[in-house]
Amino acid sequence: MFETILFPIDRSPESREAAETVAQLAQLHNSRLVILSVVPGPDEGAIEAAETLLSRAKAMFAERGLEAEVIEREGMPAFTICDVADEVEASLIVMGSRGMGLTTEGAAESTAHRVIDLSPCPVLIVP
Repeated sequence: MFETILFPIDRSPESREAAETVAQLAQLHNSRLVILSVVPGPDEGAIEAAETLLSRAKAMFAERGLEAEVIEREGMPAFTICDVADEVEASLIVMGSRGMGLTTEGAAESTAHRVIDLSPCPVLIVP
């Protein structure tokens, strides 16, 4: 059902919590797993942090018997996530929610909300 799962990650606790759901779905559906980290600009520290994050995530999935591809991109997170989803022909995007608050303004500002609006495939938001 889900041939390719795209998992955009960052350093948030919500992203770490979503990893378990991603692992379960990828195992259940024998999915190709693509992990994505988006950095907003050419900041050397951010790029280094993203590389470390991707490396750790790949190792964590390998411990679960899952081979994962990693992609690091620069750009606006929501747009980049959707562009990569299109490029890798993702059947599902799974991402954590950062909980921007209970106001309409907060929801409109969240990356997760924008991804839902722009995504070329279904999106699963893990609280």
